[in-house]
Amino acid sequence: MVSAAKHGTSKPANYEAALLELEQLVARLESGDMPLEQLLTNYQRGAELLHFCRDRLESIEAQIKVLDQGVLQPWTAQLA
Repeated sequence: MVSAAKHGTSKPANYEAALLELEQLVARLESGDMPLEQLLTNYQRGAELLHFCRDRLESIEAQIKVLDQGVLQPWTAQLA
């Protein structure tokens, strides 16, 4: 399992790595079985990971808008 202490404030390698670490942190936070200091540290790391994931998704969305000439198309319309 990846821990916040192991990563500190390091930037994740990619979106998938950030999401995996975030999922693991959420599971640990929800277990309610950790000291208060560790809870705070893991919560802060989770917030960093969430910010990283949101930024990455916004970046991809911006690239898609450019590819679609500024108009974001719903996925269902693209499949038809």
